[in-house]
Amino acid sequence: MREVSICILGAGPGGATAALHLARAGQRVLLLDKADFPRDKVCGDALSGKVISELRRIGDDVPGRLAAAPTQLPSWGIDFFAPNGRRLAIPFRPDFNKATDLAAGHIAKRIDFDNFLVEEVRQKPEIELLEGVDVTQYERTADGRWLLRTATGEIIASAQILLVANGAQSAFARQIAGHALEPDHHCAGLRAYYEGVTGLSPDNFIELHFIQDFLPGYLWVFPLPNGQANVGVGMLSKAVAAKKVNLRERLADMLENHPALRERFRDARRLGPVRGFGLPLGSKRRAISGDAYLLLGDAASLIDPFSGEGISHAMVSGRHAADWAVRALAAHDTSAAFLKQYDAAVYRRLGQELRLSRAMQRLLNFPTLFNFVANRAANNPTLAETLSSMFMDLNMRERLRQPSFYVKLLFGGK
Repeated sequence: MREVSICILGAGPGGATAALHLARAGQRVLLLDKADFPRDKVCGDALSGKVISELRRIGDDVPGRLAAAPTQLPSWGIDFFAPNGRRLAIPFRPDFNKATDLAAGHIAKRIDFDNFLVEEVRQKPEIELLEGVDVTQYERTADGRWLLRTATGEIIASAQILLVANGAQSAFARQIAGHALEPDHHCAGLRAYYEGVTGLSPDNFIELHFIQDFLPGYLWVFPLPNGQANVGVGMLSKAVAAKKVNLRERLADMLENHPALRERFRDARRLGPVRGFGLPLGSKRRAISGDAYLLLGDAASLIDPFSGEGISHAMVSGRHAADWAVRALAAHDTSAAFLKQYDAAVYRRLGQELRLSRAMQRLLNFPTLFNFVANRAANNPTLAETLSSMFMDLNMRERLRQPSFYVKLLFGGK
């Protein structure tokens, strides 16, 4: 058994980020994961500009190493397809030059990106990484430490403070932190890999299709290295149940029959199975800490309710978790009252963004309004710039709450 000050459950983006920040602070840390890396995770595979910002906080040279990896593609924007079929191209950076500009985003399979972070972890002597260790039992000792056991009862570690980053299906989040699956704050999704999809953007724009009879869900097509593509659908679990939607059938039907997709997928070949996943959304503020523990990323239900993005939010929470774990140890105080400051820090960074995304998610119930915005933005440079910045800059997203935004929406202008 290992006796440590800080133990992290889960070596995905949130847990790996926390470990790397703790190592930079000179803290020794035990990092456990039930898988052996590289391992796959069902995801859309897009890495936003916020991911690049968090990588830079880990080390100035880290984003460059990612950009040089053959397992990623640089992405320069998003193509929205409104319910009326209107395409709205939103570059991440207006007037970008691929020859001179650094890409604002990337696309990489999670098996590759997560392993990229784990390889960063392996370089740090302060971090002990144990793979293939599935912790299933959590016990508090009389002196307030966490005792971690496997299903067979083997004690793996004793820790003063626990950082829980073991994903959307975290038993700890459900059993100890009391997070319940709430269909109005949970998204059901499917993902498959394809090759031979035609019509992909030469600038590797990711595609979001808001198809009239599939709302409030959406379909995505994200280009990948080696001529592959990540293709999937997502819909609020509450809507899936209410509409009795079979997501597998709908995905197959749209790829085969929808006018914007059928020719592009006519000769495409699926690589492997269609895999399902669930996303606990950050559309509701929850307690993400307690006595001697912090929840990170998907385990903390921090996924963006509009875009489904979870990687950058996991990394943001990992950075703050490392900070507050160090502070708690320095103060000799791992109480729930002290660690509430972690909640405040995370929601100070992400809360407004999550609220705005929740409002945007609700707009998917009004396809006429969605069409109207898409039509206006296509002919309005100010609107197009605002929509672009929504994915890169929270201050620009705040413009959606200003009356002048709607004046420009209705009448155009700069």
